[in-house]
Amino acid sequence: MVSLHDNVTIVCEIPGSPHLDITTVGIIWSLKNEWHEAEVPIYEFYGKHLKAFRPGASVSLLRLERGDASLHLPRIELREAGEYRCKLVVTPDQAEGITRLDVVAYPAMALFVEAERNGEGQRIICELDGFYPEAFAIKWGRCTLKDPHFRVITDGIVTGPTVKNEDGTFSVTSSLALKPALQDRGTIYHCVVSHRSLPVPKKLNLTLPEKGSVEIYVTIVFPSVLLGLVLAFWLWRCCYAGAATT
Repeated sequence: MVSLHDNVTIVCEIPGSPHLDITTVGIIWSLKNEWHEAEVPIYEFYGKHLKAFRPGASVSLLRLERGDASLHLPRIELREAGEYRCKLVVTPDQAEGITRLDVVAYPAMALFVEAERNGEGQRIICELDGFYPEAFAIKWGRCTLKDPHFRVITDGIVTGPTVKNEDGTFSVTSSLALKPALQDRGTIYHCVVSHRSLPVPKKLNLTLPEKGSVEIYVTIVFPSVLLGLVLAFWLWRCCYAGAATT
């Protein structure tokens, strides 16, 4: 299994590291997958004939002298997944082997808060983009300072259908609806993503901001500042009036 756009080497070797006369060696690499009804050639070498049917495909002739006929493919694409066959002839003997290559794409992930269109409540959005294959799983959860354990959420979740991108990868959005509640402030929400490209599930975290500091500023600090301005103005008037009388 390899990642999209990685450089890939598919191994095909003769055991024992022999020293070969490559003028007696022939190689044919081919591919069979769901996009082709029959095997298609990828690379050929025999005698003075050398042809790469796939741009960039190569076999090191120096390594071939030591029995290594491995195929190198730069920037692998999704359509290049499938069964690769290596046919190797060392006159008068021949052998072949088949290996399976799977191509996956790691999802770009984002987690953010979005206000509802009607202005009531919020949604937490979990976005995945550019992943392959299509199968995935998203699990929502939460934890708080009072209860730090991960608690699975099943209500208020909407996960849309996957959308196929131009390059063959997929995108999807999942959202969790939140109702306005003071106890939600400071809660940590989790979007846990499982996909074949991920060795272990990926957890994205988002903490709803505390509003306490803002509310304190509005209810305590602002009135205090206003009262101070009123007192200062009153003192200024008194002093100004006294000076004018004198």
